Amino acid sequence: MYNDSCYLILIHFGGPFMGTKVNVKNTLLFVLPSLIGIVLFMTPFTVVEEGETSVKLPVALAADWLMALLTVDTIILITVIAMVISALLSIVFSVKKRGNEINTLWEGVFATTPGWIVIRVVGAILGVMVYFQIGPQFLISGDTGQVLLNDLLPFLFTIFLFAGMLLPLLLNFGLMEFVGSLLKNLMRPLFRLPGRASIDCIASWIGDGTVGVMLSNQQYESGKYTQREAAIVASAFSVVSITFSIYILSQLGISHLFWQFFFTLFVAGFLAAIITPRIPPLSRKKDTYIDGSPGKREPKVKGVWKHGFYEAISRAETSAKSGDNAKNGFKNVLDLWFGVLPVVMTIGTLAAAVATYTPLFEWLAVPFIPVLEWMNVPQAAEASKTILVGFADMLLPTVLAEPFGITNEFTLFVIGTLSVSQLIYMSETGGVLIASKIPVSFFDCVLLFLVRTIITLPIIVLMAHLLL
Repeated sequence: MYNDSCYLILIHFGGPFMGTKVNVKNTLLFVLPSLIGIVLFMTPFTVVEEGETSVKLPVALAADWLMALLTVDTIILITVIAMVISALLSIVFSVKKRGNEINTLWEGVFATTPGWIVIRVVGAILGVMVYFQIGPQFLISGDTGQVLLNDLLPFLFTIFLFAGMLLPLLLNFGLMEFVGSLLKNLMRPLFRLPGRASIDCIASWIGDGTVGVMLSNQQYESGKYTQREAAIVASAFSVVSITFSIYILSQLGISHLFWQFFFTLFVAGFLAAIITPRIPPLSRKKDTYIDGSPGKREPKVKGVWKHGFYEAISRAETSAKSGDNAKNGFKNVLDLWFGVLPVVMTIGTLAAAVATYTPLFEWLAVPFIPVLEWMNVPQAAEASKTILVGFADMLLPTVLAEPFGITNEFTLFVIGTLSVSQLIYMSETGGVLIASKIPVSFFDCVLLFLVRTIITLPIIVLMAHLLL
């Protein structure tokens, strides 16, 4: 007879887990937070807003609610203030640090290298310029700085708040360990990833690209992913949300092709996720953890369900005892607000300015004209102009399709699907990725964008020929 009434069953695991007691309290600590995390980050709901039907995740609905409560204008002002604070305190704490160990929460958020200080300062300056509409038009126009400050950053500000605080529900209470045990024999040979990455990949695909990068970054910082694994998940699976995809199809006038689009995106993304980890730049990333220790492979075990369940409740118990979830969530939010927002503002604005006010991307796309013609893509010359411009912002190919005179449905389908499958665009996912602790540089992002374009373009065109 057990004195602790919380013991319900006694499971005998093989090997080192022989005789392990399964505690009802610990089981609930695993199940309940994990279920809440699944609902928040992986369960899309259909909502009707102003007569229009859309599909959103609860965490995105919470972000929308906060924007409506505070108003977008207020959040824009708060965002500008946050970027200015980031610039000033980054200088102060970085000078104060001077090679000493980081031992406070605020030093961990603001102390950084000279290069990142410059980027944060530039982001703050651009934010002030756009907010007060002062400075060169190519930086503050509705096609460049305003897109970042008025449209993207308010959403990121609110989504960072909820995602930063609530991601521990998905990460810290055993779900990653449980699913990882079940899927490790699938994830490792296909994508060169541990089984636990499956949750990250699913959340990235169903949810939002920035959430996927945040998940990967937290797993990397906590020593769960190696450099290579974190870079693979963040760059190969962080697709834009279903809602945003629907918006793109609507803007292109091909909403009736949604299922063809989604199936094509899945096939192209799946094949790209298999190929890209095996070639540079991802294949050259170190297979070491953030502390420098070498990567480990999950041991082969019998009874993956029992093993996964044991790992899950052990993780949940450890997480609950540490009591650091709220503190870590708060630090996550601060890192995202003060570290990521200025980077997205800087890189996104400059990339959009180059794409909008220079012919650089059109020049670079000239070699694609004969390729598109060989693939029998109608309006190949016009379509080629949209292929690389998405590196600056994923919406640019969609926005420029009409000015470029692209009217063919087949070509519009290829443009829309390719713009989503390229993934790495500087105004959001790329900027967030560069600002994270994951060792992915701007040059890596350029290479990844080109590699994904080369891999997915022929797949998308082939699927279009088969489905349309």
